[in-house]
Amino acid sequence: MNLHILFQEAEMDMIDKFNMSVEDNVFLAKRNIVDIIWKSAKLEGLNVTFPDTEAIYNGLIVSNIKVDTVIAINNLKHAWQFIFDSIEYPIDYPYICKLNQIVGSNLINDAGFIRSYPVSIGGTTWKPDLPIESKIKEEISDILKIENPTDKAITMMLSLMRRQMFGDGNKRTSMLAANQIMISNGVGIISIPIELQRDFSKLLVNFYETNDMSEIKSFVYHSCVDGIVKAADIRKSVHNPNEDYYLKVSYKEAQAIKNSNIFFEGTIQESKLSVIRINVSDKQKVENILLKMRNSNAHSL
Repeated sequence: MNLHILFQEAEMDMIDKFNMSVEDNVFLAKRNIVDIIWKSAKLEGLNVTFPDTEAIYNGLIVSNIKVDTVIAINNLKHAWQFIFDSIEYPIDYPYICKLNQIVGSNLINDAGFIRSYPVSIGGTTWKPDLPIESKIKEEISDILKIENPTDKAITMMLSLMRRQMFGDGNKRTSMLAANQIMISNGVGIISIPIELQRDFSKLLVNFYETNDMSEIKSFVYHSCVDGIVKAADIRKSVHNPNEDYYLKVSYKEAQAIKNSNIFFEGTIQESKLSVIRINVSDKQKVENILLKMRNSNAHSL
């Protein structure tokens, strides 16, 4: 996969892809919480399957799973519960430290405190500077001044990952902090799909080495932000109607569109029709795919 093909511009003006109520966004996160936790765990290199994650989340005993992995999954569960319980609290430096404290409970000796020792990053010779509390607080304050919530959340996540302010659990903490911003503003959820985690990791290493966020930021925005588009919201879309096109598709139809390398946005569910958004330039291609599939289904009846 040539990652550079995915991005046309180094800088982008972000707009929120989703516009939900906070209640709907919390509901979406809770409904997909096991999947979100599983993807976060896999991104950190934990050897755990989705069924194992679900069993651990539900308090069941799972054989052949390391104790530390079970603790890590439960810590993510507790961290998400903390977010749900404090969704109206404005995120700040103490809040981020609290997230790391929960993530690192019974795993990291100094969880919740900024590290005072050097660390190495896998896959690169680059090493982060020792964090300075006053500088980190200033950086967080500057990020929180970003007006667009999605932009603010992605920038916060990537900046915290590169800063490596804690001894461990930095990616988990960073994604949790970003999602607190996303959910509290009703603009969706950030989660790195399993099939894209290798690409994400490559881009992250490049960001670490160059301090150029543009490519990975665009990647996250286009491929890792999910949410709900209600039919009533389509007419109120902030997108240019000359550039975007909405339609309802089944799960199989969405997979066929995806397999044709046509980019679309929207939450796809197996059990019912889903609303997706595509670029109007792909409208004819998509309609041809759907026509072919529906004609094929009709002939098979």
